[in-house]
Amino acid sequence: MDFSFTEEQQMLQDSVQKFVRDNYDFETRRELLASDRGYSSENWNLFAELGWLTVPFREEDGGFGGSAVDLMVMMEELGRAMVLEPFVPTAVIAGGLISELGTDDQKRELLPRIMGGELQLACAISEPGSRFNLANVATRAEAQGEKVILSGSKVAVLNGSHADQLLVVARSAGSQLERNGISVYLVDAGAPGVKRHGYTNVDGHGAAAIDFDAVEVSSAACLGAPGEAYAALEKVVDRATVAVASEAVGALDSLLQKTVEYSKTRNQFGVPIGTFQALQHRMADMFIECQLARSIVMMAAMKLDSSAGDDEKAKAVSAAKSRLGRAIFKVGQEAIQLHGGIGITDELDVAHLFKRVTAIETLFGNTDYHTRRFASL
Repeated sequence: MDFSFTEEQQMLQDSVQKFVRDNYDFETRRELLASDRGYSSENWNLFAELGWLTVPFREEDGGFGGSAVDLMVMMEELGRAMVLEPFVPTAVIAGGLISELGTDDQKRELLPRIMGGELQLACAISEPGSRFNLANVATRAEAQGEKVILSGSKVAVLNGSHADQLLVVARSAGSQLERNGISVYLVDAGAPGVKRHGYTNVDGHGAAAIDFDAVEVSSAACLGAPGEAYAALEKVVDRATVAVASEAVGALDSLLQKTVEYSKTRNQFGVPIGTFQALQHRMADMFIECQLARSIVMMAAMKLDSSAGDDEKAKAVSAAKSRLGRAIFKVGQEAIQLHGGIGITDELDVAHLFKRVTAIETLFGNTDYHTRRFASL
């Protein structure tokens, strides 16, 4: 099987590498973390100019092609530099739901604005106690003529603090754990009854807890047919899982490289610690974990692009996320330990990489969840 990138994928990879090299050194990232938005609006506009915001979308929607492997190539390079811009919340999750569920009019109105960098979105999915179960939706959507009233609470909404509009997953029919009856509504972030409580995650990325107190929207704000969003939601979240898994692969590779470099410069007993055979073995184990993680994430991306059935694709995604969790634990812990006390300081990029991969381990289902999901499929 040929695992080499196409010419277009190689160009995409080179483009992201050049951007990271020229615009995203560690000190620049720290300055962005300390800013009000937590990322750069100028960088976001540059993403649009370079065409990166078109990568997750199919050609018929005006995108680059929409393959999971294309997305993997891009996300791995963004992961090396821990890029802060909300690419996954806006383009992959929210944009993916619009592409999967939206009417032609909704797509014409929203997708060009996303790909042009004009629209920031967030998808309000998780709720207190939902525990990664996409069907565990208590937020209600009650139809009243041509209006729909949304009531409920959402947590861990990525990019929720700065999004212009929200995609709200709500239950329009059925009981709390049913897969049927789940809908997605487009809501203005400043609408009456929307209360956002922004905060920063451990990795520096912004998120929000959002309350919806009898928020009124038009019935036309529903993406697709009411009550039939679950299958698309699961598909898009699996795609986002592969995206952040690819990001983690890039971050883990960066952790490995920085640990090897440090072992060549840190002296103990008059010699570099990298000459100690015991530490060489530990770094060799880190390398193996990075390669295994990259291989299984690539397998999951290729499976998503294949003609395999939905269950087979979901199983591949959970296999990748489960195996990636083991790599995150091994490589992250070893990188911190081999750096010693300096490895957990804010002034060192290794600490930030460790925090980012630790956060990714829980995104869209942690290791234990995906292990159980894999076994059930």
